[in-house]
Amino acid sequence: MTTNITKHVQYPFNMMAKPIGPLCNLDCEYCYYLKKEKLFSHCGRSEFRMSDEVLRRYIQQYIASQPENTPEVIFGWQGGEPTLLGVEYFEKVLRLQKKYNQRNIVIRNALQTNGTLITDEMARFFKNNEFLIGVSIDGPEKLHDRYRKDRSGKGSFSSVMAGLEKLKRYDVDFNTLTVVQNDNSNYPVEVYQFLKEIGSRYLQFIPIVEPPLPASKRIAGKRSVDPLMWGKFLVSVFQKWIATDIHGISVQHFDVTLGQYLNMPSALCVHSKYCGKALVIEHDGNIYNCDHFVNPENYAGNIMKDDLADIVSSDKQVAFGMNKYDGLPQECLKCPYLPLCYGGCQKDRLVGGKNWLCDGYRYYYEKTFPVFSAMAQAVKYHRLPSEFRNFLRLTPEVMKQTGRNEPCPCLSGKKFKNCHGKNL
Repeated sequence: MTTNITKHVQYPFNMMAKPIGPLCNLDCEYCYYLKKEKLFSHCGRSEFRMSDEVLRRYIQQYIASQPENTPEVIFGWQGGEPTLLGVEYFEKVLRLQKKYNQRNIVIRNALQTNGTLITDEMARFFKNNEFLIGVSIDGPEKLHDRYRKDRSGKGSFSSVMAGLEKLKRYDVDFNTLTVVQNDNSNYPVEVYQFLKEIGSRYLQFIPIVEPPLPASKRIAGKRSVDPLMWGKFLVSVFQKWIATDIHGISVQHFDVTLGQYLNMPSALCVHSKYCGKALVIEHDGNIYNCDHFVNPENYAGNIMKDDLADIVSSDKQVAFGMNKYDGLPQECLKCPYLPLCYGGCQKDRLVGGKNWLCDGYRYYYEKTFPVFSAMAQAVKYHRLPSEFRNFLRLTPEVMKQTGRNEPCPCLSGKKFKNCHGKNL
């Protein structure tokens, strides 16, 4: 085992930890990670818990290998179901983080959970230690229970809601992660309204794209969201959000899209030009290129014998990330929406190298282009994105056609009878 832990990676990177591996108390039909248990067939179920030695080494190296002048380090805990480990395990995590934070970096913890095992003790712990909790929930009971079932085949909705109520009771910061599949994709407004009603103010929507059916390498599995339905789902949610909730609710996809219109780096690896800076560490210390690529060919190293900085900076890891753009087909490279999409996630490229969700993303970008362009103009004039209506007629394309290069005069504080903003 190497002992040098003073190396720094030259760029920021993240690592998702799976301290309980793929073990989970639920049996969600579309879960790709439950199947990873076969990868660790040498392990008994009791051996999936990340050992103290691996945990210590991981925390020590993850902090130490961050770039110089790093303001904060975010530890992401996922599974499987990480709450199976109990409060004591994460108390140990905090002690180790404190011990090895010799650079006095801000340390934050985020934990993704199905919510069914959250107790009052756990909720208090999360609150007292400022954990951000992501709760997986797919919509109202009928939609959620379609695929998210427990080991006996019973829907998990009531248990998730009980856990969520505990988080709310102790004022724990939480967001929601909603998987969009072939069923709930037909009810975008209902799903969105429900998430609002349960108190979510930061929403993430994750499209399900299952591996190809055995008979074809070009068709995603049966629970996968239809490509065009994915686009229509996003647009329907966007229309509702823009009409009523732009001030108070954050939707990850919309935040990312606006950032790209402002020429900011994508905050979501799915729509970055390159990836490879978000690795995953398993319970046994094995590190893989990405949590969607936990398989032998994407093995990157082991924390107990390799230096983390070397793994992150390795030729293999860099090549994996570069392939996100370099591996795109010519059709993608000619697409007008390439700077927004960048081919999506590599795992979803099922159709000759093109993303399964391509038609959906194209639909979403086409329908929302005017509003996002106007939002970007508003921000450039030091206005809130919610003031986009004053800029709808002053997108770059419109200004080019009309010869105007300034926003509506009323934005200067003057009053004009025929202000175009009033008529939008």
